[in-house]
Amino acid sequence: MPFTTAVEIAMVNVPAVTFPSLEARLSTREERSGSFVVEVDELLLARARRGEQAAVERLYRTFERPVYNLARRLCRTQHDAEDVLQETFLEVFRSLSRFRGEGSFAGWVRKVAASKALQKLRTQRTAPAETVLDDELVECLHSPEGGHSSAVVRMDLEAALANLSDTARAVVWLHEVEGWNHDEIALLWGKTASFSKSQLARAYARLRSWLGTQGRSS
Repeated sequence: MPFTTAVEIAMVNVPAVTFPSLEARLSTREERSGSFVVEVDELLLARARRGEQAAVERLYRTFERPVYNLARRLCRTQHDAEDVLQETFLEVFRSLSRFRGEGSFAGWVRKVAASKALQKLRTQRTAPAETVLDDELVECLHSPEGGHSSAVVRMDLEAALANLSDTARAVVWLHEVEGWNHDEIALLWGKTASFSKSQLARAYARLRSWLGTQGRSS
């Protein structure tokens, strides 16, 4: 079923807005690496707070790609990521009046998205993971060795990451690709920085062990 999303914002009196297939728009590397490094004009935010549909739609289109990308890497399935996308924007638009500019708007949206993704993980522990690898993550985790093609490396990493816990996989992605520091990551779980550091260290140990075992058996 093609993915479409409708964001209904009753509190700002904006009709449902349906967007074309997101997956179809994620075909190029530039699109896949949608970033939260975006400056949002205060006037645009003010218009969105007043319920202007054009402003709400513009905010959605600005952040739908990075929100979906983050959700897809943290969630176990594509369906969960799609749910997180919608839940994130419902929360963002409901809470616009409470955003006071303490930090960037993009950073706030990113935190909402990550929080929603973690909530989804906690309720979907039994679903099989659909690991999605990004070129950036391959580069972060792999040190090239002779005789291994990029395709083999990618397959090995996909298998290894799928064997990590949801928490460990999320920490690896947030730290290595999203660039979050340990304090930021720990805050999402209500923990201290040592929690994030230990999760990352254990994840790398498991990845090295898994990849080493696969290398010896190949």
